[in-house]
Amino acid sequence: MSFVKSLAVATALIVAPMAGQAQSTLLDVLNSGVLKVGTTGDWNPMTMRDIATNSYVGYDIDVMTALAADLGVTVEFVPADWRTLVAGIGAGTYHMTGSASVTPARAKVAAFSTPYFSLGTVPLINVADAERFKDWDDLDAADVKVAATLGTTQEQQVKAFFPTATHIVVDAPARDFQEVLAGRADANITSNVEAMQLVKRFPQLMIVPVSEPRARALVAMLLPQDDQVWINYVNTWIASRQTAGFFDELAVKWDIPLD
Repeated sequence: MSFVKSLAVATALIVAPMAGQAQSTLLDVLNSGVLKVGTTGDWNPMTMRDIATNSYVGYDIDVMTALAADLGVTVEFVPADWRTLVAGIGAGTYHMTGSASVTPARAKVAAFSTPYFSLGTVPLINVADAERFKDWDDLDAADVKVAATLGTTQEQQVKAFFPTATHIVVDAPARDFQEVLAGRADANITSNVEAMQLVKRFPQLMIVPVSEPRARALVAMLLPQDDQVWINYVNTWIASRQTAGFFDELAVKWDIPLD
């Protein structure tokens, strides 16, 4: 049986028990023919928005495009920012989001899909400061300014990791690494996934050679908390695609660490 046929059978089994119950997001998507996905467009290589064409590319974009294709619907990417990403799920602005770090705070108000990779947090600095910053402790000083982006998991981490340093929290569309590039901050912290892309794009930046990344976290999609039918479907799709090697192939394409 083909992948699409197998998924169609799974969909029928999931939807069947819905008689007499509130309609699931799954049926909303199938009936409307559109899968709405909240995405920030500012997390390289996960989701990147081309302002000129108002189009998106990245790992998340490939994942959601494939999910929509298997559902037999069109995907619509809805612009979001980190500060309101979770709220958009509860408000019904979109049916789901792309990748987000799994945190207890987010889990209070939204559901997570099955995770499909993990990441860790690392600091970025200007190459000129290589001798000044060699590990985590070097950044926790009163004369150091460390930046993070509002609404991201790093916003809370910067305060926990560097209680002595000055914290610079910027709101989207501004980004924390831009503060480092402009000399307004000595460092920023971000996922190792994004850090690898930033040092390629900006040769003046470097990842501090820390002993190990901190705050390792699983990554998953955000979904409506009270919609188990939709959660079950998405998890079934992820499991099927993982078995087929889809996520591993995308990790190689977008240079995502597999560990």
